[in-house]
Amino acid sequence: SDFHFTSSLAPRDTHPPLFPPFAGFLRLVNGSHRCEGRVEMFYLSQWGTVCDDAWDLKDVKVVCRQLGCGGALAAWGEARYGQGTGYIFLDNLKCKGDESSLLRCSHIRWNVHNCDHSEDAGALCSPLPSITGGGIRLANGNSSCQGRVEVLYGDSWGTVCDDDWDFPNAQVVCRQVGCGSAVVATVLGYFGYGTGPILLDNVDCAGTETDLSDCFNLGWGQHNCGHHEDAGVICFLRLVNGSHRCEGRVEMFYLSQWGTVCDDAWDLKDVKVVCRQLGCGGALAAWGEARYGQGTGYIFLDNLKCKGDESSLLRCSHIRWNVHNCDHSEDAGALCRLL
Repeated sequence: SDFHFTSSLAPRDTHPPLFPPFAGFLRLVNGSHRCEGRVEMFYLSQWGTVCDDAWDLKDVKVVCRQLGCGGALAAWGEARYGQGTGYIFLDNLKCKGDESSLLRCSHIRWNVHNCDHSEDAGALCSPLPSITGGGIRLANGNSSCQGRVEVLYGDSWGTVCDDDWDFPNAQVVCRQVGCGSAVVATVLGYFGYGTGPILLDNVDCAGTETDLSDCFNLGWGQHNCGHHEDAGVICFLRLVNGSHRCEGRVEMFYLSQWGTVCDDAWDLKDVKVVCRQLGCGGALAAWGEARYGQGTGYIFLDNLKCKGDESSLLRCSHIRWNVHNCDHSEDAGALCRLL
């Protein structure tokens, strides 16, 4: 298990369940680059923080690795990067430093702490060098994990043209900004028109790269586009209400909310795609009839018929997006092997 029970402290807020269905989304806030800032995790449709009790460089080392940054440079406490809001998800973290995620470190039970936001933990990692000489960000979205793709070259932020922009490119971006899996690659200025230079065009990723700059492109500043062609991404696919991050109700994020998938024709081939997309192990079970509880909002996909080798559910045959004959009593669920 990812969870280690090391305290009998009573939780201040008992709303989150004992085992968070997916709390692997991580970001650093209010720093000078994406590898510096207040440590935050995403769960229950909001970002929460980590307490600075026992916070040290070993913990920061795990954060840096999880976000695809360089070495751990400093472990800050006392809300050095400002006070967060909402839940304080983790306290008394004691990482060895070689874990793949903060959730694999010893810690007090999820959402159990004796802290307030004046004790929010911060991290400073070295940004990995790349041919961009800079970074990447998502702009003008309703969350930090969707928006117009902008890259830094020299001292200038600029946009990416949507020529050849597709799902593998979005996968690289979502992974690079610490937002997990991609849901949609957007085109034609979906998140509004950017300003300044158009820095990349004809980007062509395999989907496995760690940095957008590792993908084929025409070269910095070389393009034949306008900002009406600015590329964007929508990240997030998750499993909810399971016993670990690789089990639960299948949900996708779109139109500023989470929605579900109908269980019509839902089978192990579909689950195999979900497991691959979330970085989990093999597909173990395809569940229907809202086994993991009924979701809310839209039912985005119905009658999925995957072959099993697709890189995303959206690449499988299905009824047109947001067209279905289902209700939430038919929400699909998935069980993948936890790596």
